[in-house]
Amino acid sequence: MNNHPLIATGLFIFFVTASAVEKPETPSPEDVYQRTQQVLPFSLSQTLQTFSKTVHGGIQHVIAKSADDTQQIKLIQAHLLEIAGQFRNGDFSVTERVHGADMPGLAQLKTAKIDDIKFEYKTLPNGAQIHYSTEYPQFVQALHEWFDAQISQHGNDNVPEHSRHHSTPAD
Repeated sequence: MNNHPLIATGLFIFFVTASAVEKPETPSPEDVYQRTQQVLPFSLSQTLQTFSKTVHGGIQHVIAKSADDTQQIKLIQAHLLEIAGQFRNGDFSVTERVHGADMPGLAQLKTAKIDDIKFEYKTLPNGAQIHYSTEYPQFVQALHEWFDAQISQHGNDNVPEHSRHHSTPAD
């Protein structure tokens, strides 16, 4: 009995089905911008954001472009304080809404137990920062992947004075 046509048909169906399975897509920069602006209380066009990796995690700065813009500064501070608390409790839903569930590093970060990663909020005169740190290598790696994804999708603004808030990459 010749099974070649049956095998060929089976392979054809397999490859057509396999190619139809959708792979998760990285959101476009325009999608990320729109989603970000929907979840943030402050204006992206009036603020600067930077992500700096450190040996133990990283530091996220968000500042108002104008030091006199007290409304934006208050909105930045309130938002970063809120998300630091959410992250501390393992809630990364804001990040997931903006970047999707497949964002690099996110799945690993969601496995951390409370106190595996520190999320230290700090008020700055022109905004705020969150210092992310951990002693666990798998979470340092996850934070670095997460920071890289943030940078690739949001960009990394040049904030000249942010280096004054931490002295070396080892912080």
